[in-house]
Amino acid sequence: MLSPGGRVADVGCDHGFLDVYLVQTGKMDGALAMDVRKGPLAAAAAHVKEAGLSDRIETRLSDGLSAFRVGEAEKLVCAGMGGPLMQRILTDSPEKTESFQEMILQPQSELCEFRAFLREKGYRIVEERILVEDGKYYFPMKVVIGGAPEEPPDEGRREIYDRYGKGLILGKDPLLLEYLMEQKRIMEDILTQLRAQDASEGRMRRLREVENEWELLHKAMELME
Repeated sequence: MLSPGGRVADVGCDHGFLDVYLVQTGKMDGALAMDVRKGPLAAAAAHVKEAGLSDRIETRLSDGLSAFRVGEAEKLVCAGMGGPLMQRILTDSPEKTESFQEMILQPQSELCEFRAFLREKGYRIVEERILVEDGKYYFPMKVVIGGAPEEPPDEGRREIYDRYGKGLILGKDPLLLEYLMEQKRIMEDILTQLRAQDASEGRMRRLREVENEWELLHKAMELME
């Protein structure tokens, strides 16, 4: 999803496999691999050295973008962490975040809240994908800052787009439909269990939440027909 050329800052690089791949394949000219944990960063440095790319990939201990300096990279990858943590990283230093031409973001949780956060900040999702590996689904998105704002969806569709991804829905992505079908089966089981329990306040609140999610899921499936 990255546009080719230039340098990428990889926040939360773990063992640095992505950065080595991007430079080895010629996708990126160079990379700045950053992680808050010393152990994975040491492993990343070892992999970079083994690949003979120490002159093109720098490893750096950093909490989010704290050790990044504006101008060191034109692109950002931030993947494999929770949505709230990713929001914190993007908002800690707005001048750094807004210096990137594009960002590839892949939050692992709170996707609905994360998409709403991007929309409210004026960040635009220009491409979305859905991937599945070992039964787990991943939702990477390509984000840019600025440019012509999109026409806001009506109130009924906005929450559906935030929850499941506008690009995936309008593109009728078959893997998203598979994901929705799986979520439907899970919700059916939860609703059956909740309706069979005593009518406590907590159970009724949870029942209303799941019924709302059920309604949104069905509306998303209708938009994909």
